[in-house]
Amino acid sequence: MKQYELIREIFNQCSGNQMRDVFVSEIQTDDTDEYVKAFLVGSDVNFTKTITKEGAVIYDLTIDGMRQRLSFTCESS
Repeated sequence: MKQYELIREIFNQCSGNQMRDVFVSEIQTDDTDEYVKAFLVGSDVNFTKTITKEGAVIYDLTIDGMRQRLSFTCESS
């Protein structure tokens, strides 16, 4: 299993408010897609996946109107 630093950002839906909740944790997984599926619960779900040139995997989620971003950075062994 790979060790990742996960940053989860939940964007504030109030207009004019740029604050967001940010949670940082360390997780172990072999498949970030499978890990993200646990977050994709709702009646209106959309997401995009981006892999940066540095190797970070970023998921932008919109679930029933709530925007979130999950950023996975693989930790060195």
